[in-house]
Amino acid sequence: MKKFVTASLAVAAFAGIASARPMFHYEFPLSGLEEVPANASPGVGFAIVDLNTDTNMLSWTITYSGLVAPVTASHFHQAAPGVNGPVVVNVGALPSPIIGSAAITDAFETAILAGNAYYNLHTSAFPGGEIRGQVVPTPGALALVGLGGLVAARRRRD
Repeated sequence: MKKFVTASLAVAAFAGIASARPMFHYEFPLSGLEEVPANASPGVGFAIVDLNTDTNMLSWTITYSGLVAPVTASHFHQAAPGVNGPVVVNVGALPSPIIGSAAITDAFETAILAGNAYYNLHTSAFPGGEIRGQVVPTPGALALVGLGGLVAARRRRD
């Protein structure tokens, strides 16, 4: 029982630290298959996005290649996966890599944390968007949360 209590306290402490931290890190691919509707663009991309919930600053580094036409615009949108939504942050028509940051609203911050935001690049060939990616947590971060639960469960059996 003592081992279980110690493990529970450790998990609770870790959870408190994780939920109190102001920085969230996201890494996700961009492709035509993620667009709505999906397209057969050979273009690909990758986004690294950081969200600071203390300052409401969103920062990004986005790379892309293989688009069938020059970029005409790029944006962060608010919408659930598989749905198109309104533009919230206008990034612009920039060459790869795109590096920048912007202050965002509390509402958009909440949407990002809930998985209801995406980034896409528009081209003249695909004016609705050539490649897109949903803003999702880095898989490594999710693995750490799962590992914490696994350790707690294993200790419970001991």
